[in-house]
Amino acid sequence: MLASISQFVTDQVASYGYAGILLLTLLGSACIPIPSEVVLLFGGDLASAGFASTALHHPGAELSLIPVMAAALSGSMAGSWLAYGAGYAGGRPLIDRWGRYILLRPHEIERAHAWFERHGEAAVFFSRMIPLARAFISLPAGVARMDLGRFSLYTLLGNLPWTIGLALAGYALGENWDTLDRVIQPVAIVLAVAFLIAVGWWIAKRVRERRSQHTPSRPQP
Repeated sequence: MLASISQFVTDQVASYGYAGILLLTLLGSACIPIPSEVVLLFGGDLASAGFASTALHHPGAELSLIPVMAAALSGSMAGSWLAYGAGYAGGRPLIDRWGRYILLRPHEIERAHAWFERHGEAAVFFSRMIPLARAFISLPAGVARMDLGRFSLYTLLGNLPWTIGLALAGYALGENWDTLDRVIQPVAIVLAVAFLIAVGWWIAKRVRERRSQHTPSRPQP
């Protein structure tokens, strides 16, 4: 499955260039788990003349590194704002109506808001550099009504090293794309699995808490 997703991503970048990079990174920051690490690495690789002529079968068709970074950063910011806006506009009514089905209660949105007030900068910043987590962090930030200016600043600060570092890594490796692909996929899988384990632990914890609240206490003898 991961190989198929990676193949789809690289095909779109090869076919549509900067527009493909912008659209894929936009979707990948708007709760659609498209692997932006593959987008950026392959986009950076296509800025290498040697690899681009082989991959695109057309000498001189390589991309330019700075526009690759700019397209990816623009897409990531736009997708983050879209997800934040969706959470900000629709999150609270949805939680009020359906939250009990996903183990959330209305008063916990207030707690989430307070948590984002204290820790939102770190959560947004570091999540931008974790595969899978970066796709979803904007939505809860919007639901918790994190200040838009702070959200935008730390989203940008988190996206910059991710975008620049991966694009430069792809460019530096040039024709060694296959080697890079074999290295990055296991790392991405480990980070994504760690994120899923953390989510699973949170869900299990919430289920236990809810069951304990609904378990009647035994009368004392």
